[in-house]
Amino acid sequence: MVESEGEAACASAVLTPPLSLQGGLAAELRPANLAQRVLSLFRNVTPGSDLSHFQLPATFNLPKSQLQMYGEGVYCAGEDLLSRCALGKDSLERLTSVVAWSISTTRPPIFGFAPYNPILGETHHVSSGSLNVLLEQVSHRPPVSALHATAAGGDVRLVWCQSPVPKFHGASIEAAVHGRRELRLPRHGERYELDCPNLLIRLLPSPSVEWSGDVRVVCAESGLEAQLSFCRSKSFLGFGGDARCVRGRIFKSASKEETIYEIDGFWDRTVSIKDVSTGEVSVLYDGQRAIGNLTTPAVQDHKGVSPSESAVVWGEVSDALLKKDWERARQAKRRVEDEARKLAKERNEKGEVWTPKHFSLSQNKNGEWECWPLEESVPPAPIVVPL
Repeated sequence: MVESEGEAACASAVLTPPLSLQGGLAAELRPANLAQRVLSLFRNVTPGSDLSHFQLPATFNLPKSQLQMYGEGVYCAGEDLLSRCALGKDSLERLTSVVAWSISTTRPPIFGFAPYNPILGETHHVSSGSLNVLLEQVSHRPPVSALHATAAGGDVRLVWCQSPVPKFHGASIEAAVHGRRELRLPRHGERYELDCPNLLIRLLPSPSVEWSGDVRVVCAESGLEAQLSFCRSKSFLGFGGDARCVRGRIFKSASKEETIYEIDGFWDRTVSIKDVSTGEVSVLYDGQRAIGNLTTPAVQDHKGVSPSESAVVWGEVSDALLKKDWERARQAKRRVEDEARKLAKERNEKGEVWTPKHFSLSQNKNGEWECWPLEESVPPAPIVVPL
């Protein structure tokens, strides 16, 4: 019997658990003396260097692509905070729901491990309930990932264009995610622009990894805005503290000094919201319910899995990592990267320009990347998140 292309792709698709508050993936992969091994990687790297194309040995990789990591922040959740954004009775309630959902896309980082750098044209297509999510790596140098997600009822639409820029600062690495992240609520005629916190990896004096920086959620149609700060809470004399603290406020963009709500808490536990006018405090976000014990996606339609699917492209590498077969992982990773370089060389020699399959891509006058999906909605995916 001849195996079909779809069946062959499915056979090599390796899907691994998403990052959540509970999960044994990091513990299973963690080698001995990790901190020392990480420090050894950057002995010859100059402070201020851009690490966008820094090649990690396979032993430092999570068994999944960065494209999957972006997608998991959207489709892997313990409760449907995204759909709730469209159910608010007024613009203020909808904005607070968008803020809660935005916090839920923050997942526990793991020191010493990073996902694979997606190859050009790599895709990731997953459905969770009525939400269909499609991602594509639309540029390799610089790395740019595009995301399009739509709900079956047309209540929610996401369009993201993300480009990570990691830089080495000697004692730390800071990765900023540039690009426009937009959430639309078509029935309300509202569009929300959202930022993403930076990922800060401290190498010295004590190895750690945390989310940091300021995040804005802005809705021009309602004139409402939220500002969040991902920071380390203070402890005795300003040392130590909890790295998962988030604080902020909601206000009208036209009168930035007048706060409507104050936000305070920890994104891995609970975040509270306080009505400044009444003093009433309620729970805005419950991390355990949102990102605790998340479900691993599974292949439902074997024939529908594309050869460009992340779980297929990196399937052999991930399988080897999970089995701790480091040499096979190294060789498999090299084959994927060598094949991508070979195709790029062939296009260059023929004078061909690669174009994305699912998105258009351009740069604005400020040099920022912008992506637009070619289709109005995302079709159901062959990979699903079990309910």
